[in-house]
Amino acid sequence: MIMSAPLYRLKREAKLLSRSEKTPLHVALDRVAVREGFQSWSLLAARTAAPLSAGGVLARLAPGDLVLVGARPGQGKTLLSLGLAVEAMKQGRRAAFFSLEYNRKDIVGRFRAIGAEPACFEQLFSFDDSDAICAEHIIASLDDAPRGTLVVIDYLQLLDQRRANPDLATQMHALKRFARDNGMIFAFISQVDRSYDPEKKTCPDLGDVRLPNPLDLSLFSKACFLHAGAIRFHALN
Repeated sequence: MIMSAPLYRLKREAKLLSRSEKTPLHVALDRVAVREGFQSWSLLAARTAAPLSAGGVLARLAPGDLVLVGARPGQGKTLLSLGLAVEAMKQGRRAAFFSLEYNRKDIVGRFRAIGAEPACFEQLFSFDDSDAICAEHIIASLDDAPRGTLVVIDYLQLLDQRRANPDLATQMHALKRFARDNGMIFAFISQVDRSYDPEKKTCPDLGDVRLPNPLDLSLFSKACFLHAGAIRFHALN
């Protein structure tokens, strides 16, 4: 959809409208968006946002970050997370992938799907698909990993599927402390609830994360949501 003016001019117009009519800015923004053919300003902004890549996402992450990567099935959350690992390894950093969903053969195939050859990163990449994966197992496995390591957990909702494991909130607090104390970045692949409606929002957000067990999402410092080829990045705190 072609807009009548660049985004910054439309935003300036909304600010002037807000002042002249003494109406809240978000109301004025939505009025401008509706005139441009969008249901809300957030949808207009999402449609015009510059596309992000794995490299662009990684550049926004810092040691100690916990980033949530959420999407409905088939939208590319595993490929994006693996792309983060590849970009980290291109910088000479270590990467680790813990999966309760895929096996090594699956991950090798996904490496190649994003144009990366696993053999090129053999000394920097570790993969673990043990049934024992939980916070304690992950922390023990990373005991000698250097600062700056990029860790992918596949996926969030499976960490406490075994009754013997601590509840999800307890595990996440432990992993957050470990990431902070050891200067690592943790990316958690996450399911999005099937009630998410792309007709109402171009990308899911925190309110759409599927949580069969309670979890305070403020534990995450960053979030990425994917849908229909778009990546939306959020700095949460």
